[in-house]
Amino acid sequence: MLGGPKNLLDPRIHQNLALIAFFAWIGLGSDGLSSSAYGPEEAFLHLEHHRYLAVFVGLAMIATIFLISASYIQIIELFPSGGGGYVVATRLLGTGPGLVSGCALVVDYILTIAISVAAGCDAIFSFLPTELHGLKLGAELAVVLGLVVLNMRGIRESVLVLTPIFLAFMASHVALILLGIFAHAPVFHHLAADTAQDVHAAVRDLGLWGVIVVFLRAFSLGGGTFTGIEAVSNSTEILQEPKVATGRKTMIYMAVSLAFTAGGILLCYLLNDVQQQPGRTLNASLWEMLTRGWRMGGIDIGPFVVWITLLSEGALLFVAAQTGFVAGPRTLGSMAVDSWVPKRLGHLSERLVTQNGVLFMGLAAALVVFYTAGAVKLLVVMYSINVFMTFTLTQAGMAHHWWSTRGRQDHWRRRLTVAVTGTAVTAGILGVTTIVKFGEGGWITLVATGLLAAICSAVRWQYRRVRRMLSSLDEALTQLPMPEPRTPPE
Repeated sequence: MLGGPKNLLDPRIHQNLALIAFFAWIGLGSDGLSSSAYGPEEAFLHLEHHRYLAVFVGLAMIATIFLISASYIQIIELFPSGGGGYVVATRLLGTGPGLVSGCALVVDYILTIAISVAAGCDAIFSFLPTELHGLKLGAELAVVLGLVVLNMRGIRESVLVLTPIFLAFMASHVALILLGIFAHAPVFHHLAADTAQDVHAAVRDLGLWGVIVVFLRAFSLGGGTFTGIEAVSNSTEILQEPKVATGRKTMIYMAVSLAFTAGGILLCYLLNDVQQQPGRTLNASLWEMLTRGWRMGGIDIGPFVVWITLLSEGALLFVAAQTGFVAGPRTLGSMAVDSWVPKRLGHLSERLVTQNGVLFMGLAAALVVFYTAGAVKLLVVMYSINVFMTFTLTQAGMAHHWWSTRGRQDHWRRRLTVAVTGTAVTAGILGVTTIVKFGEGGWITLVATGLLAAICSAVRWQYRRVRRMLSSLDEALTQLPMPEPRTPPE
């Protein structure tokens, strides 16, 4: 069921298992791309009555996506053998920030699996009868189990299986987003005027600072849109040579596709005046509005198109959960090298998969899904806090590196500017999200991350204790008196 062992002596084994940029985009980029299913929705809903601010929020989202992507391209270039948040923070800031970043990253990848599966089931159950919604939690746990089995077979095998789902999502969403935008092309000239009028009205009612607060709140709470961008730098070891070029190309694919999808969906919400409906996502309502009245040969095909689109969206979210199973065990493996977690979490199975890491991530994600009952609004808060904690520490490390090596690096000013700006933006999002949503789930992820850090410290202390005991034993053995030589028989 899991497949036979790999031939470790085959010199072509890595090349056969490594991913080209396109498949890396599918296996790692789907995490970021799928966040368009819930990130823009959270931002749009928190604008409340000031919906025309969505234009500015959308532009800010697109700029932030390219900013963070540019920063992580620098990380790939500096750490071509794997530069996840744990490695970067440890090497550039020290063991303390490295531990915090590593723990935040592990919890982040557990939540990646949980929120992707939960949001995927939300999308699929949006077009199912309400009588079946009681089965959603069981379906989510079943999906987590299925992904565990799939990842036990190997990374390349799982990506190949999930490729048709990714392509179906891209085809359906690109077509519908373009339709949702260009169907309103005749009224584009009114958009700027309506936006300006809405902003003036909001300033009159709330004041300038009030409008800024509304904007920052919506932008920050839509921060789930940016999750997943860091996955490529965490997993460069599975990329095909040359790793830096493959990683850079994968990041470009990810940034362009996410910016188009997230920004396009947010603009479609505004242009089509999408309203929230009980038991349905905003995307489900949007796709239904866009396909209403579609007929072919006297048959109403609109519901069928919606069904296909939501199914591909839900399935892509399941693909996004793959990122947690790919990058999460690799982060645990890096931490195992430094004795923060048990060494066996870094061991490969006969399938060249970190089997213990996959099992750990799957079990932890299932517990999170069960505890939260698959509530996406709670999960997205928990998820965003840890993601931006890692973003901030990683980019702060890069800013420290470019400043400390200034004069010895080409284009260090430009690179420092990108790192400092990225640090400021992600730290701002982290602060706003933590303050606003602390009582609505934010405290849970902070407690979980702190508890994991305490456990890691205890594990490392135990390894060091055993190492000291072994050293003491070695020293004692070398000081034992040698036995008297026996007199040889005459």
